[in-house]
Order: sequence, then structure tokens, then C-alpha cells
Amino acid sequence: MRIGIPKGLLYYKYEIFMKTFFEELGCEVIVSPNTNKEILNLGVKYAVDETCVPIKVFHGHVAYIKDSCDFMVIPRVMRLYPREFICPKFCGLPEMIKNSIPDMPPITEGEIYAYDEKSFLKYLYNVGKNITNDKKKIYRAYERAVALQKQHKIFPNKFNYNMKIALLGHPYNVQDSFMNMNIVKKLNKLGVGVITEENLQDEDINKHSRELLKRPFWTFARKSYGSAVNLWESKEINGIIYLSSFACGIDSVVIELIKDKIGEFPFLILKIDEQTGEGGFNTRVEAFVDMIERRKEYEDNISPSRECVHCS
Repeated sequence: MRIGIPKGLLYYKYEIFMKTFFEELGCEVIVSPNTNKEILNLGVKYAVDETCVPIKVFHGHVAYIKDSCDFMVIPRVMRLYPREFICPKFCGLPEMIKNSIPDMPPITEGEIYAYDEKSFLKYLYNVGKNITNDKKKIYRAYERAVALQKQHKIFPNKFNYNMKIALLGHPYNVQDSFMNMNIVKKLNKLGVGVITEENLQDEDINKHSRELLKRPFWTFARKSYGSAVNLWESKEINGIIYLSSFACGIDSVVIELIKDKIGEFPFLILKIDEQTGEGGFNTRVEAFVDMIERRKEYEDNISPSRECVHCS
């Protein structure tokens, strides 16, 4: 059986698990290519106008491979951790796909509660029975996938640079180089190392989100806020760049929380959607790095307590 896996949303974070699980069941895994202009255009064509660009991109990945597979993975991720949810659009993703893209193959529709092994295994058994009725084989595939996923590291990118910047935002915005216009390579070329939430331990992230008046309801909000504050307090970074999808409700809250906490620390917000132009994007990134360099020089020669201009 050919299993289709769209290369969008949380694919970058859990690709090893998904590919290993289905390959261990004897399937041929069809993964869509890296995001490109054709895939973006397909997503814009099929997705509802009001959705954010990562959801549109996911639609594009689905449309690109739908005729090449017998069954497709459309993850309805409800919770990755207890007492909090993912972005609400994840909850209705299978329905959006079925009602937007014609002639779809069968898709996964169950709910994923990844933090609870019993619930997650139930989901995998329901998916796996489309391939085999052997529950032991499904469980062995699960164990193998978990073992390999734990070894997977995404961003070992922070070393050997005099300047370091935290690159934060929803993980698919940070990791999809087409949507973020190769910002990691751009920063490296400017002599800047990149640190993301993937470089931090969960406890380092969580201890700062617990300082808020109310526990964050959304996983992405908790991780972005906790990562920003941890890196700011540790003085490991010289600035923060936050990649935000246009009209993202979660980001509109977490960005303000970060601003309120870090004060005048260099903080650049880059909004991305299907209309974002690379020229203006590059100019803002280069100006931000230049501002940090001038700030460092000024503080080294005058006083480390001086404030700098806050970017947005």
C-alpha cells in the first residue's frame, strides 16, 4: 500500500516517527516534496481564504500527492501535552481537506492525543488496520518509530557564531525554508547563529510559562513564550526573531506577552503569508542584524545598561 504523507505543519517535527511507522508495516511512503511555488499555489487554490498560510500550504501538499497514494495521513492533532490544545485549525483539518480538495483517497480521521500512550495506540491501531490486522506488528512498528524519533534533532545550529539570535514561532514556520525564505541560511551568511525551541529542554521552557498569571491554553503559545524568556534571561542570545503567520490568533497574544516581559530587548516580528515579498523580508532581517551589531559596539564602548530601539 502507498501511504501519502504531506510535508507540512508538524511533519518536520515528527517525520521520523511517521515514516518509520508505516515503513515498518511494509508500506511504500509517498512524501510530498519541499514546499515550493507550485505547492503554495495549489494550497491557495483549494483552501478557504480565511485560513492561515501554513494551512494553505498543507492543502497544497495534499493536492500534490493525492493521486499518487492509496491512503493519506491527515493528522487531527488535538493535544501533544495534557491540559492544552494545538491550534484549533488542526482539530478540523480532515474535514477541511475532504470538503476542499476533490477526488481524495481515504484519509485518517481519528483524534491524536499524543501524550497518552493508550489513546495514541488506539489511534494507531485504527490507522494500522487499514494495512494489517496484526496488532503485535502495529505495536512493534510503534516502538521502532518512537525509538528513532527520540534520536531526531532538528536545529544544531547555534555554535561557532559571535552573534546568536533566537528564531521562534510555530515550528512549521521556523522549519519550512520556503515559507520563511531560507531565513536560517540568511542569518548564517550574516554571521549569526540560530537557536530555536528545539535546542532547549522542556523544563527550561515550562518554568517560565508557569510564571504567567494563567497557564497557556495553547501548546505553541507556551513553547514560544517559555523559549523566548528562557533565552532572554540566560543572556545566550543577542536578539529574537518571531515568525508569525498573518492573522494568527495565538500569535497575537503570545507576541504581546513576550514584548511585555523582555522590554527593550531586540525583538523583530516577521509576518508571513502567501503575498510576502522576499526583498522586504531580507531588508528587515539585515537591518535587524545591523542594529544589534551597532548596539553591541555601543554597549562595549559605553555601558551595557543602555537600551536599544525595539523592532516590530
